[in-house]
Amino acid sequence: MIDIKSRVHCEAAMAKVTTAEAAAALIKDGMNIGVSGFTPSGYPKAVPLALAERAKTDPLKINLWTGASVGPEIDSVLTNAGVVARRLPYQTNNDLRKAINNGSVQYTDLHLSHVAQMARYGFMYGRHDVDIAIIEACIIKDLGNGQIGIVPTTSMGNSSSWVQSAKQVIIEVNVTQPEALEGMHDSYVPLDPPNRLPLPLVKPEDRIGTPYIPCDLSKVAAIVPCDITDKVRSLGAIDDEAKAMGENLVAFFKTEVAEGRLPKNLLPLQSGVGSVANAVINGLVNSDFEDLTVFTEVVQDGMFDLIDAGKLRVCSGTALSPSPDCLKKFYANVEKYKKYIVLRPQEVANSPELARRIGVIAMNTAIEVDIYGNVNSTHIAGTKIMNGIGGSGDYARNGFLTVFFTTSLAKGGAISSVVPFCSHVDHTEHDVDVIVSERGVADLRGLSPKERALVIIDKVANPKYQPLLKDYFERACKECGNSQTPHILSEALSFHDRFVKTGTMEK
Repeated sequence: MIDIKSRVHCEAAMAKVTTAEAAAALIKDGMNIGVSGFTPSGYPKAVPLALAERAKTDPLKINLWTGASVGPEIDSVLTNAGVVARRLPYQTNNDLRKAINNGSVQYTDLHLSHVAQMARYGFMYGRHDVDIAIIEACIIKDLGNGQIGIVPTTSMGNSSSWVQSAKQVIIEVNVTQPEALEGMHDSYVPLDPPNRLPLPLVKPEDRIGTPYIPCDLSKVAAIVPCDITDKVRSLGAIDDEAKAMGENLVAFFKTEVAEGRLPKNLLPLQSGVGSVANAVINGLVNSDFEDLTVFTEVVQDGMFDLIDAGKLRVCSGTALSPSPDCLKKFYANVEKYKKYIVLRPQEVANSPELARRIGVIAMNTAIEVDIYGNVNSTHIAGTKIMNGIGGSGDYARNGFLTVFFTTSLAKGGAISSVVPFCSHVDHTEHDVDVIVSERGVADLRGLSPKERALVIIDKVANPKYQPLLKDYFERACKECGNSQTPHILSEALSFHDRFVKTGTMEK
């Protein structure tokens, strides 16, 4: 067995060290299992793998609750083993996505700030909280009086709340995660109504909790050694379109500063997950902006680049999700980078109250937008889930400024990312301030729906589809008597219908 004595500072806790197989045996059919992890970082590996192996001879189903997406040891392996009955709140795994879209896994897509509190409120399926929490740690501290402190690894997610609420806790001590991660976390669980207090955070760098997750040792059912690494994903190269979007954003910010609507160092930045979001942040690396702050979910490569460039004062998030090469850079320089990084539970990192109060600039990616400013972040052709809404809604409705990014075309030009009406709406026109594509910036603030349509078609849509969009809009205005939000109901989803039938949105 892997030696974890140097990582477990509580002698009494060592008596609970066992195998992944023994820990997996504690999980029963129908249980709600809350695991650490947010993006493929900081999630348990050994126990899920053991559970999948057990299921070959002892079939069972669980309801799996995470922070957001997690690694293949959970989402691929447990899905393929037929263990996952229900999953929430966000995923990016192809095997799991297929299972959701063929109906074999029931999926609940939730605002990420809502998840932990909804579990505590008893709002989830089955109307009860977490049965067993499985948490990855790099260190277990002895707090005395039967208390231990679980030092998380590369994410916080919902771990603090899962530990607090669960009947039993399983801790995976991962020896591949540096002990130097200690001190980077800020664990805080708000009280529930009617006793909730304002979150005492004023600036992104403020710390309001403890650098570990407190836990009664009596709740710990098993401690499992692990030496399996995080399976972080490579990010796509910054192509010309992504570079153009980043440049368009920087130009927009410069105008906002010049006209007095933003300070010189902007306001706390939030950026979504993935290659486009990372490319947009990278655009700031090569800009004149300095003394930047970040208040977001995921810390990606671009934010490390901002640190290296001396442009970032602090980066507050809930998970590290760099590319493999960037993760190696982080591990080699933990002491340097952790001075700039604070990892918090997602109900704090994604708090709508904080987004509104500290003035977050929300920047997220859209699958498609429509001519009136509605945004689809989750579904292909209105039916098949891609990933989920994630934290975009937490920030979009409540941020100081809300920006969505999309390339004007997809699938080699077969798809227009600007459509007459979104096939699924995650963010209504009321929550969208600015839309950016490689073509330009559509500033929608203060505009009526018909004014928004003209700006979006002109500034964001691709010339290939502009004539079709203009034709639809003009005919809709005429047919509806120039009403507030003109639509031809029989044609509103005609772009999608045409794509499904012919493979292209072109006529």
